[in-house]
Amino acid sequence: MKLIILDRDGVINQDSDAFIKSPAEWQPIPGSLEAIARLNQADYRVVVSTNQSGIARGLFDMATLNAIHQKMHNAAQAVGASIDTIFFCPHAATDNCDCRKPKPGMYHAIAERFETSLRHVPTVGDSLRDLQAGFVAGCKPYLVLTGKGELTRTRGGLPPGTQIFPNLAAVVDQLLDTDAAAAKAFG
Repeated sequence: MKLIILDRDGVINQDSDAFIKSPAEWQPIPGSLEAIARLNQADYRVVVSTNQSGIARGLFDMATLNAIHQKMHNAAQAVGASIDTIFFCPHAATDNCDCRKPKPGMYHAIAERFETSLRHVPTVGDSLRDLQAGFVAGCKPYLVLTGKGELTRTRGGLPPGTQIFPNLAAVVDQLLDTDAAAAKAFG
């Protein structure tokens, strides 16, 4: 099974310092949903891992988060893409939970759900905490420069082996080219 783990805000959709608090505020980054469709066509299972502290902060409730995610699923389906599942942390940073990135709890839950090791599984994020959580769980980190990505790159401290791309579509291009080359070498 081929698996990829994507952060949501700043990777799939436009990010906001004021949080994405309603379905109307959720807007896809151009090309991101089409990139997910290409992953699906290449037999990747696509999982989203996202911190959603807006719930703990009282900015929105579970019904609103579900509506935001339904909009994302509908928009993905409209271009032939499918997101297998969404893992999210509803806690604030002060809750000190195990699921909030940069801690790897969500990634461990993903590994358990899919009954697989995350060793070398690509994880794509725009913030350091996304990459740290994935790296600790064994994932291969990819930084996109959308969302907070430019600032993350400037600040540095990226996990070893982090690859940097302009956006999710470019990451997918690289992954699919690598997969094709490997298939040709072993095929």
